[in-house]
Amino acid sequence: MKKIKGKVLSIAGSDSAGGAGIQADIKTITAMGAYASTAITAITAQNTLGVQEILELPINIIKNQIRAVLSDIGTDAIKIGMLSNKEIISCVTNELKTISVNTPIVLDPVMVAKGGRKLLQEDAEKRLISDLFPISKLLTPNIPEAEKISKIKINSTSDLLTAGKKIINMGIKNVLMKGGHLDGNKLVDILVTKDKIQYFENTRIHTNHTHGTGCTLSSSIASGLAQKLSLSDSIERAHTYVYQAIKYAPEIGRGKGPLNHLVGLNINKIYD
Repeated sequence: MKKIKGKVLSIAGSDSAGGAGIQADIKTITAMGAYASTAITAITAQNTLGVQEILELPINIIKNQIRAVLSDIGTDAIKIGMLSNKEIISCVTNELKTISVNTPIVLDPVMVAKGGRKLLQEDAEKRLISDLFPISKLLTPNIPEAEKISKIKINSTSDLLTAGKKIINMGIKNVLMKGGHLDGNKLVDILVTKDKIQYFENTRIHTNHTHGTGCTLSSSIASGLAQKLSLSDSIERAHTYVYQAIKYAPEIGRGKGPLNHLVGLNINKIYD
């Protein structure tokens, strides 16, 4: 019987298709050997073809979910995903002020769904930067998100690095610049910090089944941090996991299908 190691609170939206959001986070955190708790910020009606409808939950419900978890179960790391509007961002920020400064927060700045539906209101972007950047350990933007945050057009790995350096100067401690939207057979992500740059490379898998990749990567990294792995080791393990999850995707749905969160991975090699 495998022992659970580390607790992760996911604050994110619900995906009815089960491939992204809270559902992906729970599957990923469990696969990483940690314990998942949740605070749902919004309910979406969606499938592999896109998002049909979004219902943002009342602020009081979001606040009380976070309080209920932290006051009893507690957490060793937090993953933040879809927040929708500035009121929800303010609520989450205020509630997280009560946690230990040593509790790492992984912020996945969910702005647009793969199908193109906006998931973060325009007037909430500045609030995301001003409120959550300073308290987060890691930001994990994809290229469209990084372009909106940095105001830099990203067409190459060099542009990715330039944008990452600019984002670091906006108050975040570390940023993982994800290169998945670039062309080519090699996938390159770049970890940018105040004092170093680290590249994470893998062979690109050409597939349509990548729904929830960002959620899966960020919650996997949060799991590693909850288990006291270094940031670098947490990212390295998450890369391996996501690569395998894409490689063995179950080919569900008629659109952008989900990953296989149940892929085998000997995570004990790193942290046991």
